[in-house]
Amino acid sequence: MAATFCNFTHAPLFLNNQLNYFKRCHLVSKSSKCSTSMQKVLHRRFQLPRRQHYHLHVCCAGEAELSSSPSSFEDVDQDISNETLIWRAIKLPIYSVALVPLTVGSAAAYLQTGIFSAKCYFVLLASSVLVITWLNLSNDVYDFDTGVDKNKKESVVNLVGSRTGIFVVAYLCLALGFVGLTWAAVEAGNVRSVLFLTCAIICGYIYQCPPFRLSYQGLGEPLCFAAFGPFATTAFYLVQGSASGVTNHFPLSGAVFSASILVGFTTSLILFCSHFHQVDGDKEVGKLSPLVRLGTERGAEVVKVAIFMLYALLVAFGLSRTLPLTCIFLCAMTLPVGNLVVRFVQDNHKDKNKIFMAKYFCVRLHALFGTALAFGLVLARMVNNRLLLR
Repeated sequence: MAATFCNFTHAPLFLNNQLNYFKRCHLVSKSSKCSTSMQKVLHRRFQLPRRQHYHLHVCCAGEAELSSSPSSFEDVDQDISNETLIWRAIKLPIYSVALVPLTVGSAAAYLQTGIFSAKCYFVLLASSVLVITWLNLSNDVYDFDTGVDKNKKESVVNLVGSRTGIFVVAYLCLALGFVGLTWAAVEAGNVRSVLFLTCAIICGYIYQCPPFRLSYQGLGEPLCFAAFGPFATTAFYLVQGSASGVTNHFPLSGAVFSASILVGFTTSLILFCSHFHQVDGDKEVGKLSPLVRLGTERGAEVVKVAIFMLYALLVAFGLSRTLPLTCIFLCAMTLPVGNLVVRFVQDNHKDKNKIFMAKYFCVRLHALFGTALAFGLVLARMVNNRLLLR
């Protein structure tokens, strides 16, 4: 309609003919005293219509361009570059779920012993990254099998085009990662940590892999909480504490138990918010994620309650003295980020184009909260050492 409305091809021709005509008249009557005045009058007379026509042409061209441009995010998404799709497929920010439990567990062990093993830390970190890579790649493989990722361009299987190749790489990463974790545990002399790590990996397996696929029953969040919270964080605490060689039977503490609950809480929040933009696709394949059951509006309220509970637990652990006051103070400083997550989800839960970013806001909260928690544990040990020296 815009193109039809703007089809004024004869208007410029008419105006140009009129100006040419008067220019010829001006050349013939060069000696006339009024030629200059007449030229100025005619110029002013025809300049305004020409400008109006020009602006009308530009506006209509823009309208026509908009009318033919993509009308939705999904259409625009078809033009995303391969570099952007590869970046999304790598999911680099998500690897904070490997870094935070390890760092918090190591900090809790430092609180107990005052010793930190850098060698053990980096072996555990590399092994954890391999396990998370298995988790991401195998998740893409099994979602490809069920059809839930058929329209997901950033799926690794869709990008590479080889389901078998990704499957082999995924389980190779798992094997190497588990060998690294086991080696670090045996080297530290703590076999109990291997049990905790095995339980964490089992949670990841039954979360997504057949014949279990418990994520399709809406049980992904509890499994995520257990895997990255009590199991992984506690396991890393045991390995680092035993690596110090302070005691042969390194004890569990209230600090690591409380910290692992908070880590599991923020990790589960990432998974929960990652479902907001996938509700329609999950419904099609029968994946009963929490947001399919609740709807996005009630899901936004769940996020609000979850953030409130996170900081309420933080205060409760501080009052019960299971966590040092330094942790309470530093973690409380992340409250604006928690509030940002709540406001973003409540404002955009109906817009599946914008709500895609909710999980990345949760990753930011997870990383900052975990960093504050770990630093609080380390700082508490330093404060205790200074008090003892005095």
